[in-house]
Amino acid sequence: MVGQDIRRSGVHGRSPFLLYVRQITLTALGLPSPLPISTIPVCREPLPAALFILEAEIMNKVVSNAEDAIRDVQDGAVIMFGGFGLSGIPENLIAAIARKGVKNLTTVSNNVGVDDFGLGVLIRNGQVKKHIGSYVGENKAFEAMVIAGTMQLELNPQGTLAERIRAGGAGIPAFYTPTGYGTPVAEGKESREFDGRWYVMERALKADFAFIKAWKSDKWGNLVFRKTARNFNPMMATAARVTIAEVEHLVEVGEVPPDMVHVPSVYVKRVFQGTNYEKRIEKRTLRQTA
Repeated sequence: MVGQDIRRSGVHGRSPFLLYVRQITLTALGLPSPLPISTIPVCREPLPAALFILEAEIMNKVVSNAEDAIRDVQDGAVIMFGGFGLSGIPENLIAAIARKGVKNLTTVSNNVGVDDFGLGVLIRNGQVKKHIGSYVGENKAFEAMVIAGTMQLELNPQGTLAERIRAGGAGIPAFYTPTGYGTPVAEGKESREFDGRWYVMERALKADFAFIKAWKSDKWGNLVFRKTARNFNPMMATAARVTIAEVEHLVEVGEVPPDMVHVPSVYVKRVFQGTNYEKRIEKRTLRQTA
């Protein structure tokens, strides 16, 4: 099919598919000039209507709000939540999940928020059955649930958690790390010796959904983060079946310089303009006055 003339697909004139082909330019692929039609893979048979629906779904990633973005999240879903503490968390998506009321969720996040904000809201509502993370010390309700045995907790060293997520996005099923060897972290896991040092095998992490908070995005989902709010967000964006991004600034395609993109649009399925960000500070420390 590569190299066949576009007309052999059975689509003529200014069809949606032809217009789509003509849009594959520098903005989309980072190439110096628009691709010639002869380089585009096409089908010899007439194209079904479903292709045009698929095209619209791929190219038009903007949804109206958080409720629309999570329309297919069901009970029992595994969801990655970007953020570190309360910095860079997807506030709108968390609130939408709380309103929707889905339950038995497995959450993957470095932290679990605080009692009344961030992931703490979902935990307080009883919507989470298991959490995979690194630091949970700021949420008293979560601590009580774990001690009572009503919440499953899988703790990871922070670097191991980050690498498990990165591996999931890179298609690496498992890796070895010396971190945690000889501690409870290694219990039940394969260990091997390399060059005189012992390592623990850790499995990659993947999710049904990744909820991402970015500073800016174009309408194709090219994401830009700001300062420390980047944290776990980029790697999580690569490791889920459906990545949903809420952003502070949603701009037109072409307004994000290519060398400023932190997560390319190929990883993002849906994007929307977030609202009413609180951006709480987990622990505020002030200088003592004289």
